[in-house]
Amino acid sequence: MTNVLFFCTDQHRADHLGFGGNQVVRTPNLDALAARGTVFDRAYVANPVCMPNRSSILTGRLPSAHGVVFNDRSLDWGANTFVRQLADAGYHTRHVGKAHIQVHARHFFPAPEGAPVARRGWPDGWDMLETASTYEGDDPGPATDFYGYQHAEFCLGHGAMIAGHHLHWALERGLDPSLAGGGPNGPAARRSPNWWQVLQPAYDEGLHSTEFVTSQAEAFVSSTAASQQPWFLFASYPDPHHPFTPPGAWFDRHDAADMVVPDSFHDDRSDLPEHLRQMSASPGARGPMRIGEDALRDAMAAQYGSIELIDDGIGRVLDALDASGQADDTIVIFTADHGDMFGDHGFMLKGGMVFEGTTRVPLVISRPSAAGARTTSLASSLDLGSTILDLVGVDHHLGVQGVSLEPVLDDPAAQVRDHILIEEDNPDYGLWSNAVPEHSRTIVTADARMTRYSTGESELYDLTSEAGERVNLFDDRTHADQRHDLGDQLIDALVQAADFARAEATFTAN
Repeated sequence: MTNVLFFCTDQHRADHLGFGGNQVVRTPNLDALAARGTVFDRAYVANPVCMPNRSSILTGRLPSAHGVVFNDRSLDWGANTFVRQLADAGYHTRHVGKAHIQVHARHFFPAPEGAPVARRGWPDGWDMLETASTYEGDDPGPATDFYGYQHAEFCLGHGAMIAGHHLHWALERGLDPSLAGGGPNGPAARRSPNWWQVLQPAYDEGLHSTEFVTSQAEAFVSSTAASQQPWFLFASYPDPHHPFTPPGAWFDRHDAADMVVPDSFHDDRSDLPEHLRQMSASPGARGPMRIGEDALRDAMAAQYGSIELIDDGIGRVLDALDASGQADDTIVIFTADHGDMFGDHGFMLKGGMVFEGTTRVPLVISRPSAAGARTTSLASSLDLGSTILDLVGVDHHLGVQGVSLEPVLDDPAAQVRDHILIEEDNPDYGLWSNAVPEHSRTIVTADARMTRYSTGESELYDLTSEAGERVNLFDDRTHADQRHDLGDQLIDALVQAADFARAEATFTAN
């Protein structure tokens, strides 16, 4: 049976990589992986927010089906996942790094009032495995039953923060506990004068979350060299999500003065939906925001350093795979959970902005002995579990809404989708400094993207005649037929997204 090594980064644009067309950031190891794998140039998320899309990757189901529509709720403890299917088929399943399928920043979200929608009989503490307080005392050891993972070790939080299993690992290596915190007032060796979310951690680079994920993944791959049991490893880096905190020498890999802002940074944004015009008019302190040019350059330089550190780590893990003698028996996948605006149209981060900066992600699937290729066939985060299960010959679970990408791996010209449906839901907890619509639904086709917001506003971009989504054509009469056709496709996609699986969802595994 074939092993699977799955790398995932967080809030990582498809074009912030060498093989994604970026001429500044240096990613030789990922570029080499892309050269021998299949690169999906049009891979999109099911939702451009962490927890919803990570849950979609695991379950193969849309957020409206699996229930994690925002970062304020945990994936059902009993939810089936492709990882459970692998474990049931005899795989050793392991996770290291950021999972983010349970709420770990509970202080952001007030407890809902009233009776719950459903009553659960799950064990006490089931949804506390990604909560920092769980790891503040003695090391509780790895989670041994986590959505199909038989061994899971977590990084919690972002940037310079050290928490979870990562905290105990770092303490064993000499971390001063006072340096483990994050946030605007956390410790830092240096901080950008233009934005508090750009800083150099005060601790040694060998204690950073990227090193934790790399070293644990490296050790696991090496330990399996003599094993006859197939394995699945999900190595999940918390970076390059903001805050942008490359440690040590990686902080100085790039000079902010050399960074190039996107072509659309200074665009006239008068035809954007009202909520985006509001963001444009007043820089936000939290959440999705307009960003100044100096802050953007600082963030870009720091993020590139974080990406290069990840690339170095992935190279080490792939070297360990080669040294273990298992490279010819291992599928390697690289992707991200969603993107970041990073200056497109003058905006930063994500939330209420369904531009390709947030929705299109890098995706490489490398099979042993397969030739390298690139494809423009549409792919969704929903499709990854189905693809893995098909490639290793394991049955799918019920309710999967993704499709297998195996035909595209065999023939890059093959098409397994004619559209991508993207959901986004943003309940208002007072998190946002600007107006963010609570709901939007988006359809992406081979040549266009259309979005409908709960405010009644809409966007339409022709992706063949105008790159960069810079002209909103929704009210353009010359595109009335295209708008009508996309509207019908969006309605059809929403109808097809209805979930039948709950009727058969509860069972007792043998």
